Amino acid sequence: MRPVARVLLSGAFAVGLSLAGAGVALADFGAIAFSPQSGAYGYSYGAGTRAQAERIAMSNCRANGAGCRLLVYFRNACGALAVGNGNGYGYAWAGTRGQAEGRAMQECRNQTSSCRLVAWSCSG
Repeated sequence: MRPVARVLLSGAFAVGLSLAGAGVALADFGAIAFSPQSGAYGYSYGAGTRAQAERIAMSNCRANGAGCRLLVYFRNACGALAVGNGNGYGYAWAGTRGQAEGRAMQECRNQTSSCRLVAWSCSG
């Protein structure tokens, strides 16, 4: 590595340490969108803002079908989407992937049968 690059990387690392030391929490957002009409879905993770996470999830969903709507956003957490018969669905967010998936499956089972997980995403 050239000396200039080393200095730049060291500086970036030092800035990261000073932010962490100052108690600054870097936001990490994700979102899930779904269309009950078409069955299309989209998700995002690692976005810097809620708006960005929602925009990405909606864009990904719309690329696969019409009628998309935002279901959930989450920050430094996980989200999941389960879909069953007739495009009945359940979604959830939680601190871990397993918790989000379990809650999404339970919500889906409360609405319909033959539920299966179709999407999950974790940020942070």
